[in-house]
Amino acid sequence: MNRAASLIAVLALVCSCSRPPEPPDRSKPPALGPAPELKLPPIQKATLANGLPVVLVESHEVPLVQVNLVILTGSADDPADKFGVASLTAAMLDEGAGQRTALQIADDVEFLGAALETSSSFDASAVRLNVPSARLAAALPIMADVALRPTFPQAELDRLRQERLTTLIQARDDAAQVAPLAFSRVVFGGTHRYGTAAMGTPSTLKAFTTMDLRTFHASMYRPSSATLVVVGDVRADAVLPLLEKQFGGWTAAATAARAAVPSSPQLTERQVTIVDMPGAEQSQVRIGWVGVPRSTPDYFTLQVLNTILGGSFTSRLNQNLREKNQFTYGASSRFDMRLGAGPFFAGAGIQTDKTADALREFFNELAAIGSPVSADELAKAKNYVALGFPSEFETMEDLASHIEEMVVYKLPDGYFSNYVAKIQAVTAADVQKAAATYIQPGKFAVVVAGDRKAIEAGVRGLKLGQIRILSVKEAIGS
Repeated sequence: MNRAASLIAVLALVCSCSRPPEPPDRSKPPALGPAPELKLPPIQKATLANGLPVVLVESHEVPLVQVNLVILTGSADDPADKFGVASLTAAMLDEGAGQRTALQIADDVEFLGAALETSSSFDASAVRLNVPSARLAAALPIMADVALRPTFPQAELDRLRQERLTTLIQARDDAAQVAPLAFSRVVFGGTHRYGTAAMGTPSTLKAFTTMDLRTFHASMYRPSSATLVVVGDVRADAVLPLLEKQFGGWTAAATAARAAVPSSPQLTERQVTIVDMPGAEQSQVRIGWVGVPRSTPDYFTLQVLNTILGGSFTSRLNQNLREKNQFTYGASSRFDMRLGAGPFFAGAGIQTDKTADALREFFNELAAIGSPVSADELAKAKNYVALGFPSEFETMEDLASHIEEMVVYKLPDGYFSNYVAKIQAVTAADVQKAAATYIQPGKFAVVVAGDRKAIEAGVRGLKLGQIRILSVKEAIGS
């Protein structure tokens, strides 16, 4: 991972599970009509000699290959006293591996016209290679070294550690980063893994040693918990011997079954927290509670529900707070679904003097979503999701990413081919039932990061509930 990409990834980790995505700037909803049929290439499956599964999709339009090694370990597997170890381990994989230094890895990958990246989320980690098909045989040994034989140099650990500590310090001055971190801590608590950023805390980052990373890698990066995803201009009979040569000798004892993420107690009453940030340019608002896991049977209904509420430019939240009242550049909502139940939240950056007015409108919309939706609004939401879905498969990287999703969340092979039909089957009654179950604003946590002197009186005037005033340090922990 190059330096610029590394810093971008770090910033994303700080804000994981938190910053509301800006709604797509579509001033008009998509025209009603049948969604285009999604025709995916057939999925082929194989297994290497060591039991490592391979999922292969041939696509010969362009002479490129995407190879992703997905490992079923992520930040949710961090030990309680080592929050951030999964993220840091993944970031260090390409900072030295085999006989190559970080600079040699970058040079060799660039010489081949390839791109190599490493990443980690709460649910999984990955090493991803994009390479011209003619150079695949030359690039795979580099990828295998990075994934299987990282050296974790002390100097590179010290550099990455300092980058992350600096990022955390800088985040304390940015309400857009403080609010999501504080919201996660309020909803899940400081000891639950979802209550702390994926990159960890200053105290855990300062304590990590190269041995911590080696130990995590040795215990969690195993063929029994990994899958190779290959998409592109290759044929199974040609690529499988190459994969066998580089990954078939990877051996390690099978680990115990992956522990489930502990459930977090659901909130039972509204909690209001103001994080005091004197001089903040905006108030950053997050409202919500514990949501649902990716395995929820209500997945498709929730896609439609959230599209109506805050998942599109024409959603109720965005039309109210941005278009009608001009309190914000964009308001949205999201169900952050993981292996465990991640957060549901609605949020926006709000003009400071409109903070109370915006909160009032947030709760108006959160309450109104429990009422029956009209046939027209339901049709527009379903159409929005259905028409946009095929665009998620435009590139090899897109397709490989969705296959990763199938691997991590154990989705059936025909899942994405049937996706649009499942969306179209959602009824108004389904949406109303889901709203009653998952949108209960009387029990939501409300977190506002902003200038207390400018916003406190207005927030208190709404009588949302008892208000806690916290400093940034108190709100996000050490």
